[in-house]
Amino acid sequence: MTAKDMSYQGVMGRSDEIVLNAVGIDYDKYELEGVAFDYKKLMADVNYSIEDVCKILNDMEVGNTPLIELKNITKLAAKIGGPGKGARIYVKDEASQPSGSYKARRAALAVYEAKRLGYKGVIAATSGNFGAAVACMAAKLGLKCIIVQECYDSRMVGQPEILEKQRACEALGAEVVQLTVGPELFYEHLRLLEKTGFYNASLYVPQAVTGVETLGWEIAHQCRERFGKDPEYVLITNAGGGNLTGTARGLKKAGAKDTKIYAASVDLSGLHMASDKDFNRKSFTTGHTGFGIPYATQPDRTDVPRSAARPMRYIDEYLIVTQGEVFYATEMLASLEGLERGPAGNTSLAAAIALASTLPEDNVIVVQETEYTGAGKHPMPQLTFARQNGIKIFFGDPEDEVPGKNIILPSDPTKIKLRYSDMKRLRLSTLKRIATEDREYSDVELQYMADELNRNVDQVKELLAELK
Repeated sequence: MTAKDMSYQGVMGRSDEIVLNAVGIDYDKYELEGVAFDYKKLMADVNYSIEDVCKILNDMEVGNTPLIELKNITKLAAKIGGPGKGARIYVKDEASQPSGSYKARRAALAVYEAKRLGYKGVIAATSGNFGAAVACMAAKLGLKCIIVQECYDSRMVGQPEILEKQRACEALGAEVVQLTVGPELFYEHLRLLEKTGFYNASLYVPQAVTGVETLGWEIAHQCRERFGKDPEYVLITNAGGGNLTGTARGLKKAGAKDTKIYAASVDLSGLHMASDKDFNRKSFTTGHTGFGIPYATQPDRTDVPRSAARPMRYIDEYLIVTQGEVFYATEMLASLEGLERGPAGNTSLAAAIALASTLPEDNVIVVQETEYTGAGKHPMPQLTFARQNGIKIFFGDPEDEVPGKNIILPSDPTKIKLRYSDMKRLRLSTLKRIATEDREYSDVELQYMADELNRNVDQVKELLAELK
């Protein structure tokens, strides 16, 4: 028997075969004519109703988290906005999940599926929160768990937040494979999947995104019970896109078709995600533009051939906040509302504060998640680590912040600003990735493009004309 080629090129060259064995999904059957891909069928083949998923998660003690009104922060937003302004801000408190974040929902159905299919263990590649969730769910269902995590730069220095997440994964019973930043993450992930025969509990499989649908479903029903209506806006921290995709799909399944879906990411423009030099100059390991923008416009850059996380299908607007604003919002949440949470959900909270001050006071904004905090996630160790890496920290105007060089905390709450990303530019970028050939596209292909961009076919044709 010929030994398998375990080089980087050899393993990556077998990625489709490895993923097929590790997920049990033949992605080829979802390819349609030309560039088109049957995303609807991929998601439908999960074959659980939303009610079924809710029951599965409830049996695993996942979900049913509280919706908390931020009364004092709402008052502050109203004061900033002036008469008649100040939309009511609520947070879905996902920090109360077993693993401390919404990713318990994402992990629960994926691990449940691994158990149902007869796998002996699960593997996930993650920055940490998802790893903790997978480890937690695997422990509940008696499966082995391996987490592959980028922890360090080449000097073996790691961010406090990442190391906190690594600690959580190990505490929950997982074996953690710690890597330095670089291209090894997916290689090591695939190598271990092939070696162990474990299930690929990926962030991007349909089951993971379907698990998150329960979050949108709960938001819709909780708002109807409390206010007699759906929320006008749901703000979602966006990184790889599964959080936003799943929540938006759950809202739509609940019938909340008029609720606006706003993405929010921290501005880390200019910092390369795979750069050893930049690795520890980022104070946010997820929920930032380095993931949020490229994974939105090119979702199939993951550890599966076709990502189930496709946020551009659902985003109405994309808001950008600064690092300083998120740290400020984190402190505001603790000091005004008595909620110590952080940092991912506070990305969308910072955006919500700015947005609320511009909206009528009878509007409802739901900040879609919180996450647990821990020793490495607090603002103080994060800011201390940033200062140790040459980042200047001071109070002033966040508009002057330069990622990787400084973190500017707002000198007062009015300095938290709304910044809209150019949705047309994002749609053109997405379309350019799809429509790589200079030819006429079929009706099936055009409809697929329209679905991917959350536009109609005529609008797609107009955008295609601009690309020429």
